[in-house]
Amino acid sequence: MNILFLGDIVGSSGRDIVFQYLKQLQTEYAIDFTIANAENSAHGKGISFKIYERLLKEGVNCITMGNHSFSKKEIIPHLAQMNDMVVPYNFLEELHQGYKIYDVLGQKLCVINLLGSALMHPNRLDPFVSLEEILNKTKADLYFVDMHAEATSEKRLMAEYFKDRLIALVGTHTHVQTADERIIGNLAFISDVGMCGAYESIIGRDIDEMIKAMIKHEKTRYEIALGPAVLSACVIRVDQEMKKAIDIKRIQIRPY
Repeated sequence: MNILFLGDIVGSSGRDIVFQYLKQLQTEYAIDFTIANAENSAHGKGISFKIYERLLKEGVNCITMGNHSFSKKEIIPHLAQMNDMVVPYNFLEELHQGYKIYDVLGQKLCVINLLGSALMHPNRLDPFVSLEEILNKTKADLYFVDMHAEATSEKRLMAEYFKDRLIALVGTHTHVQTADERIIGNLAFISDVGMCGAYESIIGRDIDEMIKAMIKHEKTRYEIALGPAVLSACVIRVDQEMKKAIDIKRIQIRPY
């Protein structure tokens, strides 16, 4: 089984590059299932129902989210229809699902979304306790975790602790792709998959606006950078019989 995971999609530039390359990547790597983190897909914060539908139409099977899951309140009336969106299980908000089980090549694949503890949204439960709870109450053949977290150490610790019970733990949130992909026990791991978003930016945000806000301390309006984008992703190969990951490949497509 080959699983494609697309890192945080940020704004229109991120969406455009995903739509440009998704089919090509799925064909090149013989992808059986595609997951994308889209918590920043609607102008950098949250997701819209229209974007949700477009991602599925283009070939994404499951959408994971993060601390900006409910930034676009317009999705609230549509949540019952957004069955292929997984919001962090340990996020203390109503009306969401923290995991979903899919039938893929005759096996049950459970996709889980979690928030980290360090420097993250305070309105959340302990991710280690939360993951243990999910593993104990569900019946699936394979478990895949998107850990939306700031600290690389926390993600690595999560991977080490659950290395015999998961087939993948990939990090999202920092928008910076790390070069530490590896197999740990039965799982494929990378601290952060990176982002799909404007290449000339501050993790997807407009550079000039960030200078005004962070250095000159001016009051600004949150602006997403535009222009050519980078696509960051990874492909994980799973031995279905052994129920373990056997390879992880980091992908980055830059505009120049």
